[in-house]
Amino acid sequence: MNDPTRRTLLKAIRTTGAAGLVAAGPASAAESGDEPEYPSPAWFAREERNYAKTGEAPAEQQNPVFQERWREQSELNVAEYERRTVEEPGWRSEGNLCREWAEQCTGDPYLYPATEPLYDGDSFYGGVGERERVAFRDRGGARLSGRVWAPADSGPGDALPGVVVTNGSVQAPETAYWWFALTLVANGYVVLTYDPRGQGRSDTTTPDGERGTNANPDVFVTNQVDAIDFFRSTPETHYPYNEGHTDVPAPVVTHNPFAERIDPSRLGAVGHSLGAAGASVVQGLEPWPGRLDATNPVDAAVAWDNLADDVTDQLSYEVVPRVPAMGQSADYYLTPQPKEEPPDPAAKKGGFQRWRAAGVPTYQLQIRGGTHYEWSLVPTFPATAWDPGGDGGFGNPLADHYSLAWLDRWLKEPGEQGYESADARLLADAEWRDRLSFYYESARAFPERDGTEHDCTDIKAGCAPFGPVDPSFRRATDPDDDGKYEDVDGDGECTVVDVQALFANRESGTVREHPGAFDFNGDGTFDVVDIQRLFGEVA
Repeated sequence: MNDPTRRTLLKAIRTTGAAGLVAAGPASAAESGDEPEYPSPAWFAREERNYAKTGEAPAEQQNPVFQERWREQSELNVAEYERRTVEEPGWRSEGNLCREWAEQCTGDPYLYPATEPLYDGDSFYGGVGERERVAFRDRGGARLSGRVWAPADSGPGDALPGVVVTNGSVQAPETAYWWFALTLVANGYVVLTYDPRGQGRSDTTTPDGERGTNANPDVFVTNQVDAIDFFRSTPETHYPYNEGHTDVPAPVVTHNPFAERIDPSRLGAVGHSLGAAGASVVQGLEPWPGRLDATNPVDAAVAWDNLADDVTDQLSYEVVPRVPAMGQSADYYLTPQPKEEPPDPAAKKGGFQRWRAAGVPTYQLQIRGGTHYEWSLVPTFPATAWDPGGDGGFGNPLADHYSLAWLDRWLKEPGEQGYESADARLLADAEWRDRLSFYYESARAFPERDGTEHDCTDIKAGCAPFGPVDPSFRRATDPDDDGKYEDVDGDGECTVVDVQALFANRESGTVREHPGAFDFNGDGTFDVVDIQRLFGEVA
């Protein structure tokens, strides 16, 4: 499978020697075979191996080459922040833990531009993409710091799709998410990354003292709407909330400097942690609370840990599925602890199930051995292997691959990079199955561009490519013309693989809508007895 993510598009040998970084252990040890019985020594041994993956990133970051590059970039970031404090004294960032982008807040130190003579920079900045620093006020008057990114070979009139990326709340600044900005730009998107109020280099409070981040989590909705307004502002239609704030010297920009490269009819919203909860809400807001659009402009969403079904315990909003949305989560959360018993396999599919029940395309992925920090690249925090400065890693490459494929599926147009391959990348089970959790179910319910429906409740267990069940359907077939579709996977043979595929898709919309096609015992319904009957026929 051709993978167009940053890791394959931007391969380059870093002159700092980062290409020589080696993880402390294997980034991926396959976990296959029969499910071990619980409780048993085999179950606990597998859990021990799985939990050990949370220490891969911290172990590989002990490499002296990484440590030196990280230290250099951290010091440069501190110096840059101090210059801003002198030159632009109006900023109110002093209450933010990550205001300097120093130490852990540096993010991946290999994703920065060149800092001669210390570092030649990520190859992205050598001609793949460009970025500009921006600042704009939120609706409460707090100044937000951000970056807009675009392909280097793009220009006015190119009409590219856009994506707004919103941070998580555990003091993860925008630097922690540059990995995906680089991927998106390399694949033909214009992108905004920014620090919400109370995060990173943005203001801690509004002029009247209203806070942000965890003290006021609703900003992950309101600031996301404000960021979308800014992203869609133009030379003719300025961003509205900057007006009337001239009390302190700190520059803001009137509009998105890359506005004329954007197709306003194609917008994706991506968020992590509370930013993911925000994206789950923002995609469905009606009436739209933004100032520059009459209706909600979001066309697709990706929510990293995780797509939400109910956020009322955190936010003053409800989740209403409206556009195609992908959720991603992992085996372990903020403070990983070994599991003592098997969890509920569907525990992290609440958002997926809500979207699926609403009939809106959706996808859910669970990273094996992963943590909350697979999406925010924060040095020393527990996570699976990064391979910093290289092209490997474990959990983050999976996130990169599927996030891009999902946005390509819903935002790209014919002839554009990624349009033709998006469905195939979303169905690349053989390539990525081993990285999926064996505790929590990954699932999908979406149509390919040709109309083929995929409704699978457990991707790791195996899925069949279902579609409309009729004689013209090119995959599931009725080999003996008896009205029963024994060849579930459409490979021309009736084998135990078809039984496995039917079992994996037993709750799919296709099976529910066409029970007669799979009623192998002839009782007029579809249930587990029909799966057993099919097994008896093919065994």
